[in-house]
Formats: sequence, structure tokens, C-alpha cells
Amino acid sequence: MMTEDFKSGFVAIVGRPNVGKSTLLNKILGQKIAITSNKPQTTRNRILGIHNFEGGQALFVDTPGIHKPKGKLNRYMVDQAVGACNDVDLVLFLVEANDKPGGGDEFILKLLEKTATPVCLVINKIDMVEPTSLLALIDEYSQRFDFKEVVPICAENGDGVPQLLDALEPYLPVGPQYYPEDQLTDQPERFIVAEMVREKVMRRMSEEIPYGVAVRVETFEEKPEKNLVVIQATIHVERDSHKKIIVGKAGRMIKTLGKEARMEIERFLGTKVFLELFVRVDKDWSQSERMLRELGYE
Repeated sequence: MMTEDFKSGFVAIVGRPNVGKSTLLNKILGQKIAITSNKPQTTRNRILGIHNFEGGQALFVDTPGIHKPKGKLNRYMVDQAVGACNDVDLVLFLVEANDKPGGGDEFILKLLEKTATPVCLVINKIDMVEPTSLLALIDEYSQRFDFKEVVPICAENGDGVPQLLDALEPYLPVGPQYYPEDQLTDQPERFIVAEMVREKVMRRMSEEIPYGVAVRVETFEEKPEKNLVVIQATIHVERDSHKKIIVGKAGRMIKTLGKEARMEIERFLGTKVFLELFVRVDKDWSQSERMLRELGYE
């Protein structure tokens, strides 16, 4: 029930690639909506996660890792992340406790200096360092930027996450309830399903293949009388050789990817799933503005 002092606002999670932004979002929501892998640049789109608390609603924007872009897809990803900083009420700058500030962090801090949005420093992976090292890192970052809050956390196990949520509440303005309490994200189920398939490719494939992969859901047919959803999805790759690797000998790899993705999609949808995967070669799709639009990178 909304009150006159109901608080709501947008919070962007930014940082270098692979520092745990999506892991943090999933932990805050208590359910996986953002894919994760140990490879940088896994997240490509802005993903909104909706967190409800007593008297308010915080809307978290998980952004792609900020890096120096080398192509059209990478430029799109960085634009998504940088643009988010200007459209929110608070920015969470996520860094790793076991890594000193580097060129990538300095680049992000310079971008943050250009915005009037309050910034909170969130130091992730505190389970990997000693307290003395953590204090030294906090001091080092505090000399570089005027952070409104500094919160150490471990996104993987949730340590410090409740304290982080408490710390950000004062920065949320009085506002409306944007989404129903039972809604977790603004992304459609088809988007989440496509991302879950892409995650399995990211985790299974090595070298350059994951970065040349996109997934599009072609059909999403619900059959409530059978407690079943029938899904057909296409994995787009840039090379014939990549297609051969993803399909695998006698189709073994594509079957493995399909099984792993289906199990996760079933947990997400709460129903049985029949998943059929196809692989299509679109040469250099990541450099094609037409293909980027078709695959949802606009």
C-alpha cells in the first residue's frame, strides 16, 4: 500500500567488465534475471531489476561493463552504461576488493565527474582480502572521488548487501510505485530466455566465440493445458567454424547447451519447457547496424 511519503528511484550499477554487477543485481532480487559468466562483457543491454521494500521501490539498472570500445557492438554497450548514469538518482560504482584502481577505473571516475548524480562506492569480493587491505583500498578510492557512501560487500554470498540497500534508501526521492510488487524486471520473458541460452554459450565456449554470439527467440508458445512452453531460438555466429564448434561432433555440444539452458529456463518460468536450438551464420553481424537492430542492440 502506497503512502504519501512512498520513495522510489533509479539506481545504476556501473563498473569495469566482470566485477560482479549482474551477480549483485541477482542477489538483491533473490532471483536470477541477469546472466553471468567469468568472461568480461557478458552483459550487453541495460537490465532493470525491481526491488521492493517497506515504503518504497528501488529500480536497479544493471549495465554493460565500461571499457574502451573497438567496434559497433562494443560502442553500443558502453553507450548503454554511460547513458544510465545521467538518468538515475544514484550510481553504484562497483569495484573489486582484490584489485587496485587501474586505467579502467580512472576512465569511469572521469565519466562520473561529469554527472551531478550522487555516487556510492561498492567494493565487491571482500571475502578475498584482509581487513587492512580493504581499508587501504577505501582510502585510495576516497582520495580520487567524493563518494557519498562506501559499502564493502560480497555479491556472491550476500555479505553487506542488506547494508548497501539501507545506505541507498536516503537517496531515493518521494515518488510513485512504478511497477507491481510481484514484477522483477521490465524485460520480457523472451529476452531473459535468449540471455539464458547465450549464457550457456559464454560459459562453454572459449576465446573469441562468445563475443560473436547473439541469441534470438523465434517462437515462444505457451500451452497451459500441458503445463508447457515451446521455445525455438536461433544462435547467431559470425563464422562457419564457430557454428561447427557450437554444434559439436554429432550435435553433442548443441544438445548439451540446450539441456543446460532448458533446465534454467524451466526454473525461471516455473513450467516445463521444450527448447529447440538452431545455429545460423551471419558474417560479421556485430559490425552491421542492420543486424544489431534486428538482434535488439539499438
